[in-house]
Amino acid sequence: MDIYDVAKPLLFQLPPETAHGLITRGLRGAQTLGLDRVYADRLTASDPRLTVSAFGQTFSNPVGLAAGFDKNAKIPAAVGRLGFGHVEVGGVTAESQPGNPRPRLFRLASDRALINRMGFNNDGADAVGERLSRTRVPVPVGVNIGKSKSTPLEDAPEDYRYTFNRVKSSCEYVVVNVSSPNTPGLRKLQHREHLTAILGALAEAGADPLLVKLSPDLSEDAIEDALAVVDELDLDGVITTNTTTERPESLESINRVEMGGLSGDPIEKRSTEAVRFVAERTDVPVIGVGGISDAKGAYAKIRAGASLVQLYTGLIYEGPTIAREINRGLLKLLERDGFDSIEAAVGVDLE
Repeated sequence: MDIYDVAKPLLFQLPPETAHGLITRGLRGAQTLGLDRVYADRLTASDPRLTVSAFGQTFSNPVGLAAGFDKNAKIPAAVGRLGFGHVEVGGVTAESQPGNPRPRLFRLASDRALINRMGFNNDGADAVGERLSRTRVPVPVGVNIGKSKSTPLEDAPEDYRYTFNRVKSSCEYVVVNVSSPNTPGLRKLQHREHLTAILGALAEAGADPLLVKLSPDLSEDAIEDALAVVDELDLDGVITTNTTTERPESLESINRVEMGGLSGDPIEKRSTEAVRFVAERTDVPVIGVGGISDAKGAYAKIRAGASLVQLYTGLIYEGPTIAREINRGLLKLLERDGFDSIEAAVGVDLE
């Protein structure tokens, strides 16, 4: 029996944000004392067939930790040693901000899902950038950046630029988050005019590699507009997708009525379809996110066109061995299908 099988029922008795705080403190202690190096070998599936090259970076495996788990870059080394091929921290804003009132994170246990309306709570770009600069992380680190709540939409480009300048020296890539449903007006920035201004400002500031994270709730026309901007500005990648404000009829948990972004199993199929839609329309690498909790789900997104995948909710439900188990499962699926590497399987289901 895995230790998480014992810990999970106890953690699930606590409010989700309280449980997350306990886990974060434990991992931070391990990182400070160097204990994360002890579990790294046990939790890492090392095999050259898992290596991926994307937007100028090399990843030892395709499975990454999505933004939201380590908002303030307090534990990137500790989570990186859980077997992930990369770690994305944030979302980070120019200003320190408390986020929305609690409770703002909800489990939908019967649906293996979460709803969050965190509201970009974070320590701010100055603190996060300084913290990252002092931390040696064994895997590539991305920083997810968002707009400060107090900043008017018309001032968003300079707000994003400020954050980028504070974190640029301590990460391998930067992600523009204009798709969180929990900051008023933020999703308007996905429209072409706003998106061009933000991404253009960051490109001028030297953001490279530069990626954009899209919402699953965009219309097909809006996605195509966003991808046109990606092409025009020669961006390096697209992350598909963020959480959704929609509520599938299949949801059973009483918490389904809570406002916020839904993640986890209920959005897996939809997010994979979004990966396919984006991958068919762009030549840049796609990172597939949404509902991944096992190798089958990760492999579906890879075959649909994702060069890399990310997860967060799956970690909550499956525990700290999830990256290792997914990577082991991916190796079996590669062997079954006759591929000699993950990269050979990327996009094979595209017409």
